[in-house]
Amino acid sequence: MNIAKNMEALFVAAVVLAGAASFATAAAPKWHAAPAAPQFAADAPMQTVVVVGKRLSAAEKAAM
Repeated sequence: MNIAKNMEALFVAAVVLAGAASFATAAAPKWHAAPAAPQFAADAPMQTVVVVGKRLSAAEKAAM
């Protein structure tokens, strides 16, 4: 029973240390640059995806 309590305490201590280390080592940017506007070609058609396939009949669905 005492070993289980010690392992729980070690786990909690490890989680606390990992959390503190992640906050301490996180790099905070001093300023945020505005994202660049996307460049689109005025003449380019919009890209589309066409999916072609046949539907299964009820018998084919039942066979699966």
